[in-house]
Amino acid sequence: MDCDKCKAKAVITLQHGNLCKNHFLKYFEEKVFKTINKFQLLGRDEKICVATSGGKDSLTVLYLTKKYIEKYHLPAALFALAIDEGITSYREKTLADLQEFCAEHKIKLHLASFEDEFGEKLETAVLKLNQDVKRRQCNICGVWRRYLLNKYAKKLEADKVVTGHNLDDEAQAILMNTFKANTKLAGRLGPKTGTYEHERFIPRVKPLYFCSEKEVRLYTLLKGFKVQYTECPYSKEGYRHHIQEMLNEFENKFKGTKQGIINSYLALLPLIKNSEENLEILSCKLCQEPANKEICNACNLREELNRG
Repeated sequence: MDCDKCKAKAVITLQHGNLCKNHFLKYFEEKVFKTINKFQLLGRDEKICVATSGGKDSLTVLYLTKKYIEKYHLPAALFALAIDEGITSYREKTLADLQEFCAEHKIKLHLASFEDEFGEKLETAVLKLNQDVKRRQCNICGVWRRYLLNKYAKKLEADKVVTGHNLDDEAQAILMNTFKANTKLAGRLGPKTGTYEHERFIPRVKPLYFCSEKEVRLYTLLKGFKVQYTECPYSKEGYRHHIQEMLNEFENKFKGTKQGIINSYLALLPLIKNSEENLEILSCKLCQEPANKEICNACNLREELNRG
C-alpha cells in the first residue's frame, strides 16, 4: 500500500486516501493547528496551562501546543499541570514518562494530588466513601480532577487550560449526556468548554477535537514518544466504557459515525448556548470555588470522608 502523495510506504488509510509517515505527520499537525486557529483556542499573550497525565493524548497536545506557540512566534507562556489521583501501578508510571518528557522539551511541570488536597488517595477514598453509598471510582475521580484542575490553573494564573480530549472522547461524552438526559452538561463540550465565559472558571480548549484516537496513537508511535499505552484500571467499570465499545462497533460497521455525532453537536451548539446564558454560578460555602449549589461536589465528598 503506497502513499497517494509520494508513493512511499503508507502507514494509515484515511477517508481521503493513504498517507506515508511524513505526510501523515504533516496532515495531523496541520489539522490540530487549523482547529486552534478556526476556533481561536489560544491567545497571543496568554498564560497556557496544559492538563497532562503522561498518556498519549496529553503528551501529544502538550507537544503540539508548544510547537504551535513556537511556529507562530507567540509570546505566550506555557506550563504543564498533572493531577496525581494515587492509582497504584498506573499513575506513577505515566507521571514518570511525563516528567521525562517535560525535562526533554524544557516545559515547567506542576503537580497536584488527591492525597494532598483531600487527605486520601483515590483507592482509599473509594473504600471509605462506598461503605454506605455505592459510587463508581470514575465518578469520584472525575469530580476531584475537574475541581483541582480549575483550582490550580487559577492559582498558577493561567488564562486557558488545554486538554487532550480527542474526537472519540467527545463523541462518547455527547452520547453519554444524551442517554442520561444530562442537558445541563451539554454546554461543557465543544472545542471550547462551556457556552459562555465566567471569571471563576478557567476556559478549557481542545486542540485534538477533530483527531481520532487511532490518529493520536499513530502520531505518538511515529514521533517516538515514551507512552504507557494502557488504560486506567478502573476505566472498564465506568459507563463511558460501554459507550466506547458501542461506538467503536458502529464505527467499524458505518465509517464516519463518530464524526457525524460531532458535526451534529456543533450544529446544535448555538441553540444550547442561547439556552444557558442566564445560568447562575454560585460560590461553594466551604472552599469558595464555583459551584451550582451551596456546597460543591468536591467538598461534599471531602466532608463525607471526614465524617467516616
